[in-house]
Amino acid sequence: MAEISRDEVAHLASLSRIALSEAELDELTPQLEQILEAVASVNEVATPDVPATSHPIPLTNVFRPDVVGETLSPDEALSDAPDRDGNSFRVPSILGA
Repeated sequence: MAEISRDEVAHLASLSRIALSEAELDELTPQLEQILEAVASVNEVATPDVPATSHPIPLTNVFRPDVVGETLSPDEALSDAPDRDGNSFRVPSILGA
């Protein structure tokens, strides 16, 4: 059984910048344990005979030549920006720093 503690769930929430109440921590801890158990069950089925896949349908990338084309000047690129700092877009801080 995959075990995860309530403190570990609180730590993961903190790293994800998600504020969880005490009740939410109590509810999410067993749910996260179930998810970890489901993922662990895949390891039990995986065998060396089965090649790893990233996608069930074979895909082929279609490439075009990498040719330099017409580009915008910094002033053109930033002409509709609500705020700028020199030649850069200025955006609100999202990580609290």
